[in-house]
Amino acid sequence: MTENETLVQAIIEGIQEKKGHDIVHVDMNQIETAATGDFVICTGNSTMQVDAVADSVRDYVEKKLGTRPFNYDGYQNSQWIVIDYGTVYVHVFLPDFRVRYNLEELWADAKLTRVPDLD
Repeated sequence: MTENETLVQAIIEGIQEKKGHDIVHVDMNQIETAATGDFVICTGNSTMQVDAVADSVRDYVEKKLGTRPFNYDGYQNSQWIVIDYGTVYVHVFLPDFRVRYNLEELWADAKLTRVPDLD
């Protein structure tokens, strides 16, 4: 498993810790114009859950891999929080905002892997 694959797996586990759902891994490594290699996108049902999922990802990845994000944004309103790990961006959305921005469709030529919900 590559370093990036290990990071993506830890991010997914951090999302699952707080019951984030509709997880999609978007592999953009073969797209020359992509700003990063991977997106991990998920949904939380409320602003509190979006916060909790984003916090869980940051805490889980740091504890498991010793990796901290370069930056993160969106906690002001918790409708869409993005966490930047350089090679991987994590997007935690409220349902309406996920539909509105539809990142999976925007990067439709990327390889999409849907992760089954745990429950």
